[in-house]
Amino acid sequence: MSDETPRFDLDFRPAHGEAVSVAPGVERITVNNPGPFTFHGTNSYIVGHRSVAVIDPGPEDEAHFHALMRALKGREVTHIAVSHTHRDHSPLARRLKAETGALIVAEGPHRAARPLHAGETNPFAESSDTDFSPDVALSHGERIKGDGWALTALLTPGHTANHAAFALDGPEGILFSADHVMAWATTIVAPPDGAMADYMASLDMLLARDDRLYLPGHGGPVAEPASFLRGLRTHRRMRERAVRERIRAGDRRIADMVQAIYRDTDPRLHGAAALSVLAHLEDLVARGEVATEGVPLLKGLYFPA
Repeated sequence: MSDETPRFDLDFRPAHGEAVSVAPGVERITVNNPGPFTFHGTNSYIVGHRSVAVIDPGPEDEAHFHALMRALKGREVTHIAVSHTHRDHSPLARRLKAETGALIVAEGPHRAARPLHAGETNPFAESSDTDFSPDVALSHGERIKGDGWALTALLTPGHTANHAAFALDGPEGILFSADHVMAWATTIVAPPDGAMADYMASLDMLLARDDRLYLPGHGGPVAEPASFLRGLRTHRRMRERAVRERIRAGDRRIADMVQAIYRDTDPRLHGAAALSVLAHLEDLVARGEVATEGVPLLKGLYFPA
């Protein structure tokens, strides 16, 4: 899920409903649910040959369920790995489990990164799969194995509190980065579901690794992840600097900051952009660099500290 107009990967071909080989022992099937937050749709991945794992089965979508079942025919599904609990990624896990008997594995149920403040509502409540509960809750570095494959869970909070990426054992150095890192646009970090401090820490954790190919939750591969991650980190720091500059220039409300900072962004995404600005402000307030009247809120007032 992105908060900005696509910047990369515009040649991605989703091949909705078809299993496309994207790496040795890895197939991608893209859900036909395109939109401003999903690009051409959500990517589900099948890992393995005779015995497989499915990563991010997707939303409750009849056509996608049947596409998955066609691709899985004759193969045993042992695990259903879910990166996070937004409704474009996790709900179909329950139906797929009922059909295959596979274990659902994930970091845990949906939860916010922080409690709601008094009078605050969660703008992504309708997008959250609050019914989701994994059979196995994964810790950071925990591995799941099948016939000829193994995946390591890497907890990457930021987009959501329970976001996880999955690293595939093997010489290709493949990481399923879900919504934490995508080639087509930057990831939305929207309080209270997400937190900017968590997101930045997760980027740093991935930068310490030597993965060579990212397969994301939307769009095509990230072929040079180290340089791409550094670019994402720089982009977030530039956004943070822009927020500080707008406050020094006299802006006191997030809506005014968004109009200036995101003036070239599709207006349909300004609501999501406002939440990203809030995420930066929460981080800046916590670090003592910005002051606010009471707790940080979308409609709050912000001042130089």
